[in-house]
Amino acid sequence: MKNKVNSFQLILIIIITFLGGYYFGVNKINLDWKNYKPILNVISKEPPAGATNIDFNPFWTVWQKLATTYYDKSKIDQQKMLNGAISGMVEALGDPFTIYLPPVQNNNFKQGLAGQFSGIGAELGIKDKDIIVISPLDGSPAEKAGIKAGDVIIAVDTKSTLGWTLSQAVEKIRGTKGTDVILTVIHKDNRKKTDIKITRDVITVKSVVMDIRTAKCSNGNCSLLVKTDTCEGNDCIKYAYIRLSQFGDNTNQEWAALAKGLSDKINADKSVKGIVFDLRNNPGGYLTDATFIASEFIKKGQVVVKQDNGQTQEPLSAERDGVLLSPKLIILINKGSASASEIVAGAMRDYKRAKLIGETSFGKGTIQAAEDLGDGAGLHVTIAKWLTPTGIWVNQKGLTPDVEVKFDEKDPSRDTQLEKAVLELLK
Repeated sequence: MKNKVNSFQLILIIIITFLGGYYFGVNKINLDWKNYKPILNVISKEPPAGATNIDFNPFWTVWQKLATTYYDKSKIDQQKMLNGAISGMVEALGDPFTIYLPPVQNNNFKQGLAGQFSGIGAELGIKDKDIIVISPLDGSPAEKAGIKAGDVIIAVDTKSTLGWTLSQAVEKIRGTKGTDVILTVIHKDNRKKTDIKITRDVITVKSVVMDIRTAKCSNGNCSLLVKTDTCEGNDCIKYAYIRLSQFGDNTNQEWAALAKGLSDKINADKSVKGIVFDLRNNPGGYLTDATFIASEFIKKGQVVVKQDNGQTQEPLSAERDGVLLSPKLIILINKGSASASEIVAGAMRDYKRAKLIGETSFGKGTIQAAEDLGDGAGLHVTIAKWLTPTGIWVNQKGLTPDVEVKFDEKDPSRDTQLEKAVLELLK
C-alpha cells in the first residue's frame, strides 16, 4: 500500500512539474541571466493562425548567445534588439511601404501628417534600396539648402545609409531645432557626391495655398509676375493658382476654408483664364482626402478603385458638390508627386477634366493601413493597390504627363513648368 502511495505521489509530482513547465514555457518565460544583464521577461501567447509550424527556438538561441557571449555588454539593448527583430520580419516582405515604426519614428510620422515637426522638411522614400528624397517641403531648410526631389541620400553625418530602413533614415535626419545635419547626396542624373549642411528647424506645413496670379504672355512665352509687379495691356493674363503640398490631417479643413473664396473670385472676374493645380513634390497622404479633393472638380464618378489581393474592387467616388467644376484645369506633376497626388491627377486626366504638365510622377500605386500597436509603435501594412478610373496601375512607372516640361536647372529662378501651364490655359 505504501508503495502505491509513493507511486501515486511520484506520478502527481511529474504531472505538476509537466503542467508547470508547459505554463511557463508557453505563456510566461522568465529567464534571468544574472551575470549578463539584461534580465529578459517575455509575455507571449499562442501563435496566431497560420504560424503554428514556426519554430522559434533559433530566435531564442541567438538571443541568448548574444546576451551571454557578446563582448560589449553595454551595447545590448533589449528594446532595440526587439525592434530590430520586428523590423527585419517586416522587411522580409520586400515591400518598402510596409514598415514597422518604433515609438519615436511613429511619433515623427504622425507629427508630419499633423503639419508640424522638427527637422529639415523633406519627404523620404525608398527606391531600389536607396534612401531618396521624394520631395522637399515648400520653404523648408532642405529646399533652401538645395535638396531636390529624386536626390539619393548616401550618408547622414558621414555614416553610410546602405541597408538603412526608412524609419532609421528619418530618425537620424530629424532632430532638435537649431542643430545641424550633413547629408551626402547624389543629385538625379549626376553621379557626383555632394555634402549639404542643413540646420534643422520647426517645420509647420500649411498644405493648401490658393490665390489669383498674373503672368505676361506674348509670342508663345509667359513670364510669371509677383504681386508687386504691374501689368497692363492685352498681354496680361490672370489665372488661379492652387498649391497642395500634402494630404495630411488638416488638408480638408484648409481646402474647404479657401475653395469657396477662390470660386467666388473666379466667377466675379471673367478675365481669369482657369486654374493651375500644382501637385509637384506632393508625397501624398490619406486616400479619403484624395477623393475629397478630386470631388471639387468633377460632379460624379469614380475617383479611384481599390483592389485587394483577391481582385475584389472597391470604387471610391465623388460624393459632394464641388465649387470648381467649370474652370479650365491644368495639373502640374513631377517625380516628387506620389500616392494621393497621383490619384487626383490620374482621375482628372481619365475624365478629361485636366491636362497634366511637367515630369513623370513617382509611381506609388499601393495603399497602406496604419495601426498603432499600443506601446507607441506603429505598423503600416500594404493592404491593396489602387487603380485610376480607367484601370491604370501607376506603380513603379508613374503618370506620364501630356506635355513634358523639364525644370530649368540652369535658371532655377524661372518656373518653366508653371509658365507652360499658363500658356496651356490660353489654348
